[in-house]
Amino acid sequence: MREFVVQEKLMGCAFELLVVHKDEAAAQHLLTMGIDEIKRIEKLLSEFLPTSETSLINQNAHQYFIPVSDETFGLIERSLAISSLSNGCFDITVGALKKLYNFKNTSFELPSQELIQETLKRVGFDNIELNSARKAIKFKRKDLKISFAAIGKGYASDRVKKLWLQQGLTSGYVNASGDLNAFGTKPDGSNWKIGIANPDNKEENLFYIPVQNTSVATSGDYEQHFNYQGKRYSHNINPHTGLPLTGIKSVTVFSQSAELSDALATAVYVMGTKDGIEFINQLPHTHAIIIDDKQNAFFSKEMNYETV
Repeated sequence: MREFVVQEKLMGCAFELLVVHKDEAAAQHLLTMGIDEIKRIEKLLSEFLPTSETSLINQNAHQYFIPVSDETFGLIERSLAISSLSNGCFDITVGALKKLYNFKNTSFELPSQELIQETLKRVGFDNIELNSARKAIKFKRKDLKISFAAIGKGYASDRVKKLWLQQGLTSGYVNASGDLNAFGTKPDGSNWKIGIANPDNKEENLFYIPVQNTSVATSGDYEQHFNYQGKRYSHNINPHTGLPLTGIKSVTVFSQSAELSDALATAVYVMGTKDGIEFINQLPHTHAIIIDDKQNAFFSKEMNYETV
């Protein structure tokens, strides 16, 4: 058994797909199948492609119910369920707030409180109306928009894994810019491992976590943050206040679904250290590591890890 790998930039991030197989031709077929599936989902969900279902929704759902595919409807339905579960800390309508900020601008000024308050009126998952019978979606506000940026790559990763399992593959992973969806083992029978990076130095790992049939997602301010009046602000936005988050540098969530890990990492980031860990501790088969702005690490219960 050998490892076969392909890398490609898709959905705005670097994907690495790996399969463990004894036959090179079969392995390459599986890798191509995986890449094609991610491309298909990107065409379906990308808010930047005018022909995607997301764009169709954003352009028209303020006027009438927009019928969508079962696939897109299901993802929206699950997104809203996570929003309800997390009291709105995860929200697919938060994009309008993100547009208020430029996180790569060195001379940064916070938007006015008036502008933030005005923009908050255009955000809120409870402004989305679903018609399950018709598989259709409608907005209660004309200026609402949705984005799958915080859940879409996790969904794509789960889809690739499902396709591979249907083809009889027993070991492999999908790595989406560090978010890992792994199953089976390495060719030598050992477990896959994921490193939890130092938020101040991506090349350095603080912990290693053995993963088996587990999906791992990290929400962090490694590349997009700014310092303003002596305070470090993340690119993650609090949907309740409209302000960038402070106090946490990274959240890593482990669960049985990449989609769920992706969304929960964002939600926990918004909740903060204490509430975030308490929230994760209530969920079955779900774990988390939070690193705060003082470089302290917090672990959910029964979290197993190896120090470097």
